Amino acid sequence: MQYRYIGKTGLRVTPICLGTMTFGSWSDERESIKIMDKAYDFGINFFDTAELYPVPPLASYSGETENIIGRWLKDKPRDKIILASKVAGAANGWFIPPIRHGFTAIDSFHIKRAVEGSLKRLGTDYIDLYQMHWPDTVVPIEESLKAFDELVKEGKVRYLGTSNDSAYGLTKANETSKRLGIARFESIQNNFSLNNPRFLDELSSVCKNEQISLLPYSPLAGGVLSGKYNGWKFPENSRFKEYNDSDEPRKKGQLYRFVNDKALDATARYMQIADKLGISIVTLAVAYSKQFDFVASTIIGARYAHQLDESFAALDIKLSKDVIQEIKEIQSQIMYPMG
Repeated sequence: MQYRYIGKTGLRVTPICLGTMTFGSWSDERESIKIMDKAYDFGINFFDTAELYPVPPLASYSGETENIIGRWLKDKPRDKIILASKVAGAANGWFIPPIRHGFTAIDSFHIKRAVEGSLKRLGTDYIDLYQMHWPDTVVPIEESLKAFDELVKEGKVRYLGTSNDSAYGLTKANETSKRLGIARFESIQNNFSLNNPRFLDELSSVCKNEQISLLPYSPLAGGVLSGKYNGWKFPENSRFKEYNDSDEPRKKGQLYRFVNDKALDATARYMQIADKLGISIVTLAVAYSKQFDFVASTIIGARYAHQLDESFAALDIKLSKDVIQEIKEIQSQIMYPMG
C-alpha cells in the first residue's frame, strides 16, 4: 500500500478513504460494520465521518454514524486509524442542519459543542482531522480559526480542514492563519469527479501553491458514474430514485444537478473508455479522482460491502497521458455537467 501525506501534516493516509455517510440510514449497523471491516482488512487506514451523518440529515438520527464507528473502533488499535470528522456548517448556508435546534454556526460555542459530541460518540479522546463541513458567511473566519486552533492546542484535534469551500474562502482562511500564527486548514474536502471537474479551474492552483490537500468526495458523482442511471433509469434502493420520488425542493434540486442529459451523455462516453481499458467505469472514476498531485485521498462510499471492490481496484491504476487526454476532450465537449 502506498501512502500520501495530507497537507503539511504528519497524517499518512491511504489513497482511498472510506466515507461513512450511509451508516445508520441506507446501511444498517450490521452492513456498516461489514463495510468498515472490509476496508480495514484491505489496508485502508483513513475513515471520514461527520456529526451530521447519516444522510439524509434528520434530527431523529443525526450522530448515529459516529455512534456506529465508535462501537466498531473499540477493538481496533486507535493509532493505526486516521479518523476525520466535521462540525456542521452554518445554518445561514445551503440548508439548516437538524442539530442544535437549527442554529448552527462556525463560532467558538458550536465548534466546542460539536467536537465534544463527536469525541463522545466516537469513543476516542482525539480526532486526527477535524473539518468545517461548509463555510459560515456571517461569523468572521478569524473567530472560527481561533476556536479551531484551541482544539489543536488542547490535543482534542490533531489537524484542521475545510469542506465545500471556494478558492476565495480557502485562500482567505490560509492567509488569516498565517497572519495570526495559528493552525491552518491542511485539507479541503470538495465535490470532484469526471462529471464535476470544477476544482481544476481555480482551487487546484491554491492547493498546489500552498501545499493544501484535496480530499475529493463523490468521485462517482452521486453514483451517476456507475452508469446505473443511464437512459434516465432510477433503480430501486438508489439515492436518486428516492430523490425522484420526493416532493422536497432540495432533493429535486440535487437530483437534477447530478442526473441530467449532459451528465448521462458524458457518463456513456466514459464507459467507452473504461471498456477499452478492460475496467469498470467505477474503477476509472476513482482512478481519475486520485490521479492528481494535490489529492491526498479520495473518499468513496458504499451501501453494501461488495460495492467496495471496484473502487479498491483503482488503487493499482494510474491512467496514461493518452487516457487523460481522452477525458479532457470529453470534458471540453460536454462542459460542466453538474453546473
